[in-house]
Amino acid sequence: MHVSIVLYNLFLWLYKTGIRIVSPWNPKARRWLKGRKNILERINALNPGKQNRYIWMHCASLGEFEQGRPILESIRARYPAEKIALTFFSPSGYESKKDYAGADHILYLPLDSKRNAQFVVTALQPKLVIWVKYEYWYYYLDELKRQNIPTILVSAHFRPGQPFFQWHGKLYRYMLGCFARIFVQNEESLQLLKRIGYSEHASLSGDTRFDRVIAIAAQFQPFPLVDRFCADHPVIVAGSTWDEDEEELDHYANTHPEIRFIIAPHEIDEPHVKDIEGLFQRTVRYSELEIMMADGRWPSADPDVREEQNPKSSNSNPANGQRPSAKHPRANVLIIDNIGMLSRLYQYATIAYLGGGFGEDGVHNVLEAAVYGRPVVYGPVIEKFVEAIELAETGGGIVVDSALEAETVFNRLLSNREEYLHRCEAAKQYVYSKKGATEKIIQYIQENRLLTN
Repeated sequence: MHVSIVLYNLFLWLYKTGIRIVSPWNPKARRWLKGRKNILERINALNPGKQNRYIWMHCASLGEFEQGRPILESIRARYPAEKIALTFFSPSGYESKKDYAGADHILYLPLDSKRNAQFVVTALQPKLVIWVKYEYWYYYLDELKRQNIPTILVSAHFRPGQPFFQWHGKLYRYMLGCFARIFVQNEESLQLLKRIGYSEHASLSGDTRFDRVIAIAAQFQPFPLVDRFCADHPVIVAGSTWDEDEEELDHYANTHPEIRFIIAPHEIDEPHVKDIEGLFQRTVRYSELEIMMADGRWPSADPDVREEQNPKSSNSNPANGQRPSAKHPRANVLIIDNIGMLSRLYQYATIAYLGGGFGEDGVHNVLEAAVYGRPVVYGPVIEKFVEAIELAETGGGIVVDSALEAETVFNRLLSNREEYLHRCEAAKQYVYSKKGATEKIIQYIQENRLLTN
């Protein structure tokens, strides 16, 4: 395993060096570095005198946090006196949840190294560590094992092509052995672990994301501006979209003004929002609707929008206090230019479209839409996402390969009531049939007295 560790250290050095090189022009890399400035000192200050023992949850990014959140909140409810530390590797996760009230401290995870791992574990004095889905950092896991600290992996999903199951994967298999218990999403993952001799400390629990989206749906609160925008029209909510997705949708939106589109892009920086405004002919931003409401100009009159135009020529930017022109026709495309609304927006959908399926990284979380009992349409890159595959197999999801096929599906669902209702029911039943992973994990923690002083 010595060679593997040398290569692993080389990877860590190249990763950190690469981040520093691209940071001058890459905002995410700059945030990654800035967030870790003096990070060890800040972590050490959390526990002066090492008087507290923390429950420590680590998530790669926002998606993994949403998987771990039901467990964290269940622990908080049952053990309110426990201290909780939450760490993120990605800036997108940290920036979104740095004010989350369910943890006592929220921090970046220092880049893996022997020194950092020893320092963080000693500072937090964890009594229980929960790793969500993936991110296998050798020195952290080795230190936790060395100190005999119970560490569990939740909502894990394995595929045959991963290093764990290859001849060169000894280091990765060692990291799996650092977990006291691995909770996997599906039977296929469990069988893969059994194949390499890890069956004794692996359990089939399911995916905690099902519990999370069910909780979100149960706590739904409406957005009055979205209510007014949608009115009695059919609505297509397109969530977590990338450039490729928006290019698949623009023709249909531009030729069907009677349908309301809600576009919630994955990236909401100004250049991307302007690009969307250039693709779609009749748009309005959510922030603009807020201005109209504040000015008393809407909803008493139709929301004002831009006609088709070059995005660089837009003269309606709420960030600089300008107002939309009052002479354009009613919008049929609402652009969500903020973060945090998406999981509730699917309630407004007649049909949901999930972004990412036409890009290399694959489709985003289809469960957030399916839980409301809506047909979910997405692109073909789904091989890494078991829930997207299963949802399509049940009939609640529909995979499309092109804009033309997407338009055909939209037209069919909007005209064929019988098929539409069948797919709605299939989507909802799929989600609710998978709930319960959180309770299985909590039961393991309680039965093994991992939080008993």
